[in-house]
Amino acid sequence: MTQTPLSDGRPLLSLTPTGSTVHGSRSRMTCFYRCGNACDHPEPNTSDAGHVRDEIAKAVARRAVLKGAAVGSGALVLGGLSATAVPGSAVAADPGDPADTAERRVSDDLAKVAFTPVRPNRRDAVVTAPGFDHEVVMRWGDPVVHGAPDFDAHAQTAEAARMQFGYNCDYVGVHELRDHRKDHKDRVLLVVNHEYTDEQIMFPGDTYTDAEIAEIGLANHGMSVVELRRGMVPGSWRPVTNLKKAKYNRRIHHRTEFKVTGPAAGDDRLKTSQDPTGTRVLGTFNNCAGGMTPWGTSLSGEENFNQYFQATGELDARYTEEYARYGIGAGGSGRNWHTVEERFDLTAEPHEPHRHGWIVEVDPFAPDEAPVKHTMLGRFKHEGANVIVSKGHAVAYMGDDERGDYLYKFVSAKKVAKGSSEKARRRNKRLLTKGTLYVARLTGDGSADGVHDGTGEWIPLCSDTESFVPGMSVADVLIFTRLAADQVSPTKMDRPEDVEPNPVNGKVYAALTNNSQRGSRFEPDEANPITTSMVRSSIGAPLTEASGNRNGYVLEMTADGKDHTRTTFTWDLMLVCGDPEAPETYFAGYDKAQVSPISCPDNVAFDSAGNLWISTDGNVLGSNDGIFRVPVVGSERGHVQQFVTMPRGAEACGPLITDRNRSLFFAVQHPGEIDGATFEDQASTWPHTDDFPRPSVVVAFRRR
Repeated sequence: MTQTPLSDGRPLLSLTPTGSTVHGSRSRMTCFYRCGNACDHPEPNTSDAGHVRDEIAKAVARRAVLKGAAVGSGALVLGGLSATAVPGSAVAADPGDPADTAERRVSDDLAKVAFTPVRPNRRDAVVTAPGFDHEVVMRWGDPVVHGAPDFDAHAQTAEAARMQFGYNCDYVGVHELRDHRKDHKDRVLLVVNHEYTDEQIMFPGDTYTDAEIAEIGLANHGMSVVELRRGMVPGSWRPVTNLKKAKYNRRIHHRTEFKVTGPAAGDDRLKTSQDPTGTRVLGTFNNCAGGMTPWGTSLSGEENFNQYFQATGELDARYTEEYARYGIGAGGSGRNWHTVEERFDLTAEPHEPHRHGWIVEVDPFAPDEAPVKHTMLGRFKHEGANVIVSKGHAVAYMGDDERGDYLYKFVSAKKVAKGSSEKARRRNKRLLTKGTLYVARLTGDGSADGVHDGTGEWIPLCSDTESFVPGMSVADVLIFTRLAADQVSPTKMDRPEDVEPNPVNGKVYAALTNNSQRGSRFEPDEANPITTSMVRSSIGAPLTEASGNRNGYVLEMTADGKDHTRTTFTWDLMLVCGDPEAPETYFAGYDKAQVSPISCPDNVAFDSAGNLWISTDGNVLGSNDGIFRVPVVGSERGHVQQFVTMPRGAEACGPLITDRNRSLFFAVQHPGEIDGATFEDQASTWPHTDDFPRPSVVVAFRRR
């Protein structure tokens, strides 16, 4: 990617994408900086595996027939025959309306409290439901460890960034402190990642050299562990200010050493000139979603790592197929990290990409312990990993966030040790090194069923000792998991992002964000109702037709016998997202006139009652992204209600419900990331502490 000087002479990365496709309503800036314009490149998966669209089309068509396709009931309408419903008019209140004073403050419990949904808006603010408030917990540049300097956008250094809160968070985890006997309920550890940087709006012009921009951007990736204390209002939290006493605080960055575990550790294809053992890796990059394990650690997924590598010469011919399947090319995204660290030069270090794309595990209670990269969970564009204990085994669910890629599952060989002793924790932290890795195949049930929408099977790829893919060793399967999965005909999914088990009902929920190519690159199914989608250019604008699946959907999967170690399951298409006025939308049978519009589900979470919480990324309905509460059982099943909206240009990430359902943590990622924005001409100034935006972690709670 070439660099383009602006009028002030500052060299910046070109914002011209390689094609015309933009993911949802994301700005071209977001597509460029976050994933290297992945949607503008050919689909990496060129295998003949079946596509989930085929099974979803069957399921949707069947459901419409079985439920009579009545709009008032929320059932899907086919063939364009519908009576339009008003999207949430009965419940949606505009923030600031006089009616908002009638706050339904029945409870602090976000799982139970009734609230008036937030209306779609384009405000440059975090807007919570009436009766609730929010506070910024940590901002980009805030000090994390003792000795960190005050943040100054005009005097950034890589050294300072390695001690400060990094850029764009996605995953949010909160761990109760275990060693505070008297006040353990008043102190927690916040664990977050820093997914990517946007150099266009981070750096003032005529201030930094290209090398400084590369080094500082590199240092702003990684993860942070921050000790928090309870705030004055129940549900609120603030960082501990005396960093000398914050012994767990930690900044994980590009110079932090990670230990490689599992069968692929030490493989020749993981060895480099800096690490001839293939067991030690510096840093973790482009980390997306994640999860907290039952044994008190955090998991984080390395996602769009492919974009950070460039080549000064020829690519290694040994890995032509492998590079292509992972979207790795000589040009990368033009960040030029290879000019400051040679390991990002594919010509010099062809194995370095193989050291990324893993699930990372961090023990927040062991600040001096090297975090690990688990090869047993496979290598792909991990959105994240979430663990449930079933029959004593740790079962991790994962999604590969790419158009046409797959859902995965890992089952540990050994059982989870009970208790919270150090001995039990040490044993449990080894659980993800041995077991079996699976990929999913989904099949429709046919029109006569009416109970379930389909069945599925988990196809084994390998255990820690045996490969089940002909012609591939265990290490082959784990290092090149995408290629291994291609051979066993799993089901192609539409960008499977967060995949999480519900701890209350035991079902698994997968956010499938969107696929604008359905109907073009993906051949439409004859009965596929979402080959085209209804979108809005702005709030109040008419619905118009757009090609492909623009709004996404949520899959609900049920393990046979509620046993997640089994290899069979059933699945249900719970939500077809979009505007309730659109005929293709479906909200688990709930009255469409009573739901909030929702577009592009990304991350999911659960409160202690089992309600599903969904954050969105790329809303194509003309409004800002947000976070929604959705009951999954009973008469309220499918009742989508918007609880909070994001500032201008931002996506909602990492929702987490904690503290007896009194706290909703989330990350406001890339505020102001709107085409044309620069540091001198910002599209947002949220959180309005400076004249430029600062990505932050936020907590929402009931107002007092």
